[in-house]
Amino acid sequence: MKLELISPASEENARVPNLSLPLIASLTPPEAKISFTDDLINPIDPERNLKDVDLVGITVLSTTALRAYQIADAYRKKGIRVVLGGIHPTAVPDEAAEHADAVVIGEAEQSWPQLLKDFQRGNLKASYRQNRLTDLSTLPVPRRDIHGSKGYFPLGVVQATRGCPYRCEFCSVRTFFGDTFRLRPLNDVISEVKGMRHKLIMFNDDNIIGHPGYSRELLQAITPLKKKWMGQASLAGLRDEKTIRLMAQSGCIGLLIGFESIIEKNITSIGKFQNRPSHYMEVINSLHRNGIAIWASFIFGFDYDDPTVFERTVKFAIKAKIFSAVFAMLTPYPGTEFYNRMRTEGRLTDERWWLREDQQDRAPHFEPMGMNRRQLREGWKWAWREFYSPGSIIRRFQLEFPPTLVNRLIYFPFGLMQNRFMRKKILQGKRLYRLRFPPI
Repeated sequence: MKLELISPASEENARVPNLSLPLIASLTPPEAKISFTDDLINPIDPERNLKDVDLVGITVLSTTALRAYQIADAYRKKGIRVVLGGIHPTAVPDEAAEHADAVVIGEAEQSWPQLLKDFQRGNLKASYRQNRLTDLSTLPVPRRDIHGSKGYFPLGVVQATRGCPYRCEFCSVRTFFGDTFRLRPLNDVISEVKGMRHKLIMFNDDNIIGHPGYSRELLQAITPLKKKWMGQASLAGLRDEKTIRLMAQSGCIGLLIGFESIIEKNITSIGKFQNRPSHYMEVINSLHRNGIAIWASFIFGFDYDDPTVFERTVKFAIKAKIFSAVFAMLTPYPGTEFYNRMRTEGRLTDERWWLREDQQDRAPHFEPMGMNRRQLREGWKWAWREFYSPGSIIRRFQLEFPPTLVNRLIYFPFGLMQNRFMRKKILQGKRLYRLRFPPI
């Protein structure tokens, strides 16, 4: 059997190796011949370079759904059977089924091997869903070799936990992983990290410190490995400076943190109770004292946002000397409580916005409460422009704390790169990647 695994591209993709398809590859019988295409690294031209294979598996996010469906349709026109899986097909399986011979709903550790057996018997079913969540002690080591060695940032990606203990209204994690927070056996994680050739690793977890006891053991165990690492963490676990010091000692150089909003009413209304805007600066200063850079996430468009929120948020981020920030417009992802509320309230502007080629240009895809859609979009652009302006880059440079590895080596090059990205992508709306789409 010849199997092609595909990761479709979108403008939001980063050149970071994804773990989902290497895991699928590790669950595939060794006699199968596997090929892999990352559409961002090697764009697929459906008119020229579709591979001659028996079966195609495509992982799909909402932001890559249109591209994924177009690639899937092109393969099916050639008579090649296609399987779609991932968070988007899990949220809208009936839609995904219009472009696939089989849809995998939810996790695939048990369903994928069964799907392959059915395919080889000529009895492929329309959908596959596990009857229980995956026991993480049974996870195989992902086959990272399918990625190849070129085109990605030089880092290794590993996952220690699945899910998140919190229930934010706009988040799609629960759609896929359910109301659980599961932990891999510590020895398995450490063994995998030891086997990585890269000095820098990234934890792919939604919240690397979501379980205090487990995270302490993990941090203590990776400290002797002398790795540098990045990850995503909740503010709830960062109010204890002992934890932050342990993270720094274990090699943490940067954290992605979802601050989301500086307005308390927004935080309460979306159910992100682990955030306390009054504590933001305390946590930020503690991380900086310990040499940990912050990649901050802010979202605009919550119900208690008004046109002043953009300037207030950017002023806060500059004053806090945040290394890097991502500003997003609130997005109604299918399967989330926010999407369902917007539909119930009649505030969605397009119930299937992810199927539009101009989806980025037409965002936001709902009617905000405290401003109109144009104000939200223009304010979002202003925030990017102001935060990554040369003056802001200089003002945010850390001087009062000991210089970190991130500050010494990449602060200014990264800031200039983000300035260029901001001007081309955010302000001018240019496509950064030339992707060929097949006709539908």
